[in-house]
Amino acid sequence: MSSTAQPDAIAVIDFGSQYTHLIARRVRELEVYSEIIPATAGRERIAHLNARGIILSGGPASVYDAGAPAIADWVLQSNIPVLGICYGMQAMVHQLGGTVTPGDAREYGHADLRVAESSSRLLAGVGASAPVWMSHGDRVERLPEGMATLARTDNSDCAAVSDGQQWFGLQFHPEVQHTPDGMTILRNFVREICGCSGSWTAGNFVADTVARVKEQVGSDRVICGLSGGVDSSVAAALLHQAVGSQLTCIFVNNGLLRHGEAEEVQETFNENMGMDLRYIDASDRFLDGLRGVTDPETKRKTIGNEFIRVFEDAAAEIENVRWLAQGTLYPDVIESETPENRASARIKSHHNVGGLPERMNFSLVEPLRYLFKDEVRAVGLELGLPEEIIYRQPFPGPGLAIRIIGEVTPERVELLRDCDRIVLEEIHDAGLYRDIWQSFAVLTDNRTVGVMGDYRTYGYACAIRAVNSEDAMTADWVRLPYDVLARVSNRIVNEVDGVNRVVYDITSKPPGTIEWE
Repeated sequence: MSSTAQPDAIAVIDFGSQYTHLIARRVRELEVYSEIIPATAGRERIAHLNARGIILSGGPASVYDAGAPAIADWVLQSNIPVLGICYGMQAMVHQLGGTVTPGDAREYGHADLRVAESSSRLLAGVGASAPVWMSHGDRVERLPEGMATLARTDNSDCAAVSDGQQWFGLQFHPEVQHTPDGMTILRNFVREICGCSGSWTAGNFVADTVARVKEQVGSDRVICGLSGGVDSSVAAALLHQAVGSQLTCIFVNNGLLRHGEAEEVQETFNENMGMDLRYIDASDRFLDGLRGVTDPETKRKTIGNEFIRVFEDAAAEIENVRWLAQGTLYPDVIESETPENRASARIKSHHNVGGLPERMNFSLVEPLRYLFKDEVRAVGLELGLPEEIIYRQPFPGPGLAIRIIGEVTPERVELLRDCDRIVLEEIHDAGLYRDIWQSFAVLTDNRTVGVMGDYRTYGYACAIRAVNSEDAMTADWVRLPYDVLARVSNRIVNEVDGVNRVVYDITSKPPGTIEWE
């Protein structure tokens, strides 16, 4: 991103596909900025973008259904290239005067693409035959005037279409890994057809964001909630570069941190980064607020509310504080029900998005709001943060509270903290920490019968979770070596009094989420 001009951008119109976020990610991998826009949004929603092209996502609807989402008039009237994917292509064909009908057979999964127009700009570099990934039940029966077929499959006579100028369509999904030539096709659209320059880099992002934050904040003071995790650490470093001594970082011990975390964070930021860091031990305050709470959403909102109140109390001792900085990321925004995310169902509220109270004494500054996790790490390296911070596994804002099923009590927090310490120690000792996106323990509310030393026990079951992911939107469980699992299990049941059973969670996302709550 250039600090002197808006970067070239692609607007991704969301029709509700589970793959919409992947489209945005793939465009960014081409070093071009992209942003997901609700299908119902007006032209003003992209006014801040230097949009050189538009991609219409897939979706679960049929274009002939009552109330099916439609392409907005401003998109149809635009003079920039438009690429429709799956439902996006069907909606494009339908609204430009073609015909879409229910297919004779649903096409889901692998298909063989036969390229009919090898000279097309969209399919340049794709062979005469290529594997692609399909997920649709409807089919294009008749193309609008001026549009031609570029490729077919056995079940789709119009698997890729174009008018050769502005309108392009793909019945398959180029954004998924199951379409090996997908990035070639997206590159053709984004870089060649739309003419995007590919200047979306970590270095340019830092320069642009520093300038933007300076303009936004002015001479006001900023407080930043610092957890020691990747997101808040990068946000703090970015803000420190932008406003320097106007920034005060506040590290709140909510009583829900991992083993030794409070001491490690203070040492890192006070001694190594020279920031103004103030430590607040609010453990009792948070645990009191969680007494009797068992509903996961209520936990998140309770913690979010309490964080804000703690910051307000801390800010009262600092003059001219108007801004609260947060390390909110794009997946947080996408998964939470916010005004900019209406096409997808809310999965859960994130404490720093849907969990914030409606009335606050601060305005928010969120320099990472439109970044995915891997982009945040790249920015952190650009800022010179140490690798032990950059590559730290993600830790949820609500902390251990959402890894305790049922009521959060001081006793149960200590049980989980000990279990979690053992998991991380064994993962580190096995040399697997950097290879895993997230690994942790969960304290269930199930009590199970066991036997230890000829005595009957009745303790908690602890679940171990380890997943790999690119951006937390989807995840797959890690096939941990049996000997690592055996050591974790043996240590937990022998060292943690009150836990007598260990299980391993082998659920991917979807259908599960990474965290249990």
